[in-house]
Amino acid sequence: MKSQATIAIPHELVVALQQAKHVVVFTGAGVSAESGIPTFRDALTGLWERFDAEDLATPEAFHREKELVWGWYEWRRMQVLRSQPNPAHIAIAELARQVPRLTVVTQNVDDLHERAGSVDVLHLHGSLDKPICATCGTPHILPPGFSDEPKGGRRLRPPLCTHCGGSVRPGVVWFGESLPEHVLDAAFAAARACDLLFAIGTSGLVQPAARIPVLAIQAGAKVLQVNPTATALDEACTWTLRGAAGAVMPRLLLSAQMMPHAAVRGGQGAADQRGAGPEQGRKAERADCQTEGNRHQHR
Repeated sequence: MKSQATIAIPHELVVALQQAKHVVVFTGAGVSAESGIPTFRDALTGLWERFDAEDLATPEAFHREKELVWGWYEWRRMQVLRSQPNPAHIAIAELARQVPRLTVVTQNVDDLHERAGSVDVLHLHGSLDKPICATCGTPHILPPGFSDEPKGGRRLRPPLCTHCGGSVRPGVVWFGESLPEHVLDAAFAAARACDLLFAIGTSGLVQPAARIPVLAIQAGAKVLQVNPTATALDEACTWTLRGAAGAVMPRLLLSAQMMPHAAVRGGQGAADQRGAGPEQGRKAERADCQTEGNRHQHR
């Protein structure tokens, strides 16, 4: 991860953030990957190495092999429980304290935003920690703590619904399923209403979520993209900062005098030190984190 001191933050971006009335933060798999959570592009290992993730994340797969699919999702949930929010998650939670209104929209199915301190997160693709009955849709409460999942994974029989006795399934959106309408509507409404949107760690390709930055741009908002690689959003965004979210986001808040210096260093416990005063007036230095001011200046 690049040092925060090497990241050049455009002055116009700092001003836009300081003046913003409603900020939307839209995050994708790249943010969770910085906490060590594998993405769907990563090869599977152990029991699942002969499968693609797309082969397991479908209603048909669950119908055919419930124990295989439930075991995979429990293995993934345990990975999440053993992971920690990274500096990007912490910076996003801190940002909510610094602007009049902030909406977090995520494509990720983990709870790292919430564990960093974000509230009312809109989970477009559901949540690993909120399973439901596959028959009647009743929410199922999982036991607290960690299960002793082997490194290579195992088949597990899913629990039964306490309401109807049906099999409990993961509370995520599978391939071939629609996103929850009320969550998607809320995300679209926030995109249309905001004056600044951050697209962080997302490819901009997965529909219908990829419409969110587009809707913000069409409504006149300015859009910042944070991503270490080129994406489909490059030409549309007002600014693109090339780098890891965990390096860029704390540095951006520090430049806008919105981030306590202790939290910039990230890591476990940073959220407990947010009462410290912000670092004052330190100028960003230009170095190896590329800043791209897009030709398309919105508003």
